Amino acid sequence: MTLVAGVDSSTQSCKVVVRDLETGEVVRSGRASHPDGTEVHPDHWWTALLAAQADAGGIGDVAAISVGGQQHGMVALDADGNVVREALLWNDTRSARAARDLIEEFGAEDLVRRTGLVPVASFTVTKLRWLRDAEPENAAKVAAVALPHDWLTWRLMGYGPARESPLGPRLDALTTDRSDASGTGYWSPTTGEYDRDLLVAALGHDAVVPTVIAPDGRAGTVGYDGPTEIVIGPGAGDNAGAGLGLGAGEGDIVVSLGTSGTVFAVTPEPVTDASGTIAGFADAGGQFLPIVVTLNAARVLDSAARLLDVDFDGLAELALSAEPGAGGVVLVPYFEGERTPNRPDATASLVGLTLSSSTRANIARAHVEGMLCGLADGIDAVRAHGLEAKRVLLVGGAAFNPAVGRAAAQVFGLPIDIPKPGEYVALGAAVQAAWSLVGERPGWSVEMDTHIDPDPQPHVRTQYADATRQLYS
Repeated sequence: MTLVAGVDSSTQSCKVVVRDLETGEVVRSGRASHPDGTEVHPDHWWTALLAAQADAGGIGDVAAISVGGQQHGMVALDADGNVVREALLWNDTRSARAARDLIEEFGAEDLVRRTGLVPVASFTVTKLRWLRDAEPENAAKVAAVALPHDWLTWRLMGYGPARESPLGPRLDALTTDRSDASGTGYWSPTTGEYDRDLLVAALGHDAVVPTVIAPDGRAGTVGYDGPTEIVIGPGAGDNAGAGLGLGAGEGDIVVSLGTSGTVFAVTPEPVTDASGTIAGFADAGGQFLPIVVTLNAARVLDSAARLLDVDFDGLAELALSAEPGAGGVVLVPYFEGERTPNRPDATASLVGLTLSSSTRANIARAHVEGMLCGLADGIDAVRAHGLEAKRVLLVGGAAFNPAVGRAAAQVFGLPIDIPKPGEYVALGAAVQAAWSLVGERPGWSVEMDTHIDPDPQPHVRTQYADATRQLYS
């Protein structure tokens, strides 16, 4: 049996899955936690990757491995391969002012033309501008800029700080893929080239950036504990990795309910949106991945469960006992600020409360519907660019809450398919590993857990739109 491994180095943890090359069956898996926070030293990711690999029974018997990872995180390296400062993660919003500065300097339309993106605080380019302005001494030390999956791939190959790594600090050995490069804000999905002028405008000087390799390419071989013949695939950003793992195709819109909420589709042509609602990313298979991202997703349900002092089953029971629209109660769920719409300093608001509507059931349902309405706006944005939507693939742990699936069919007004539980970013990374190993993308099947027919309840979204207008007009 030939085995391949996939990694998901997410915000919260590192997961490793090992799959049978022939069937795609998961034969074993492992995981390890990451520290909390919006800035993290990358060494924690490396320690967690080694621990997750060990928990999965090691990788000594696998033929190939590939790393999917959280997008946008700024890993700044000096000339000796040392990390200059803790990495700012995608959900760190301190660079919101830097995003506005870049838009003022270049204009949203020009930036979209050059990179497919309008800068927001999440993107790497804005974090580099923040570093330039807030920590100029650290910015001056930066010799290379990588993303989390790039840095982990580099470490797997055996590169890194000279005192720690057998192959030393070869910055020119850094690699990435189209999907992760497209989230930096200084790479073009259309041309496939870095925009050095934007990189310099952000950081204040030029720097080494990872070489972008093809979807079926190879970054190298595993070498951190001595040379091996284990092939390392190109890796991917987490959403693109999930797209591979789910086998997303034409007519599929993927809605992921994790720490962040995402809406994306795989398209043959790039999508550009000067409003900034859609980020025009590349996918991990040679096509494109228009995506809408919200900062507030599954944690909205965490907040509701704490507020109402129930577990998630109890939250679902309460939410399902209320009517769609929650008696007019609306949650605008900007607990952590928001990325789409771009409101980094916003807070959450619960509106529409009356003496009769102030029930635990309505408050529970308003949390579920508020989370989904923000994502429904993203679905509308994707469809407005001519993308046909035949169904929603609903993924993430929150998708299995019965109230979420039922409300999704009502809020989205589309058929809902919920795939069986799985680590789809890591599963997609394993697809990449197999692709790199044999030169052909595997056609492994994806099993569905639940199908829910559409049940449109348009008044739910009307209430939500009215509430957001009142708060932000």
